[in-house]
Amino acid sequence: MEEIFLDVQPRQEVGKSKVRDLRESGFIPAVVYGAGKESLPIKVSHHALLQLVHQYRIEGIVINLRVKDDKKHKSRACLIKEVQYDPVHGDIVHVDFNEISLTKAIKVNVPIVAQGEPQGVKLEGGSLERILWEVEVECLPTEIPKNIEVDVSQLKIGDSIYVKDLKLPSGVKILSDPGAIILSVAQPMKEEVPVAPVEGQVQEEPEVIKEKKEVPAEGVEEEKEKKGKEK
Repeated sequence: MEEIFLDVQPRQEVGKSKVRDLRESGFIPAVVYGAGKESLPIKVSHHALLQLVHQYRIEGIVINLRVKDDKKHKSRACLIKEVQYDPVHGDIVHVDFNEISLTKAIKVNVPIVAQGEPQGVKLEGGSLERILWEVEVECLPTEIPKNIEVDVSQLKIGDSIYVKDLKLPSGVKILSDPGAIILSVAQPMKEEVPVAPVEGQVQEEPEVIKEKKEVPAEGVEEEKEKKGKEK
């Protein structure tokens, strides 16, 4: 497994105004959590974090945090617990790290990558439908797969690939439902062609039911009196 390092600094800036100034100076506020340990507020270079985001799928990799001025001079193996984004601009505004042990199994989601073009799509005009994009697995942090590849080239219309069909590396245990469908090839969509009217055939108009107009009681009496005078 490739080792990934990220240099961070302890953070004293707390409160909305100070955190806003921190972001404007090119840093992102973050916190490191660990079982049985006090949380550690840190700040991360916005540029360094973006580089990491562009190179890796950061939600599923082990990141070794090197905390500046740490007396132990030891990096902390962490997984990203949560990333908060600005609802308007989409920028990263806060990150939560979860410190882990490299010798204890953890649960993570791993993406599924489809390889090839299904026969049912290429030869029969069907469409490949993806139901699941990732599956949950359990393994040591050092054995987390980057992704799980699945060959779909032999799929015909009506065929599916299930979670139980996945081939996993040694030491990786699947936790998702084995009977869940990941990918399937569906029938081609049929276009409904409008039926042209037959020449000479009159299309019947739908019967319009007129609403019966209610006449007030006073109007009924006046109508009777008027008819009586006419007679």
